[in-house]
Amino acid sequence: MESGTGIESLQLRLDDLETKLYGDRGVRASKSAKCADALVKVQASLGNTANKRERVKILHKKIEDLLKYLDPQFIDKISVPDAMKVEFILAEEEFILSQASLLEQLSGLRPLLDSSHIKVVPEHASKLQSLSQIHVQQQDQCKDLTEDVEVLFEDYNKMMFLLSKQFSQWDEMLRLLEASSK
Repeated sequence: MESGTGIESLQLRLDDLETKLYGDRGVRASKSAKCADALVKVQASLGNTANKRERVKILHKKIEDLLKYLDPQFIDKISVPDAMKVEFILAEEEFILSQASLLEQLSGLRPLLDSSHIKVVPEHASKLQSLSQIHVQQQDQCKDLTEDVEVLFEDYNKMMFLLSKQFSQWDEMLRLLEASSK
């Protein structure tokens, strides 16, 4: 009997809620039927659309596989046998040994990394920054000076060319005057 009264009280609570939501209009049944019909139509049209497209069909088939791969327990399901793990390790044996020797060398050089000279490097960073700025300025000045020297060499070469041409003309005039005076 108690389950019957529990269901009846639940029905009363549901009716009360529907009254609060829909008011006293009493059109709940027809609206829910219309809503259900609309949802069935939408489902049918989505199904028809999906069946017409090959890509969608393929995707629907692969959804199960995708869900299986996205499952966090998937890795636990596909366990690699110990023999395969041993083969992986043996295949990478040379690489692992070389990495181990490099790590040993690095641990041997650890006292150098912990030395006071390395530890004071951040203190010298500002000095290094100012020196690098000075270096860049000096490079710019050197570039400007190089361009100026190139201009001077070009002017010098032009001047020498013109002087040698003038001397050649004077030499030719002197030769002609000497030849005419004889």
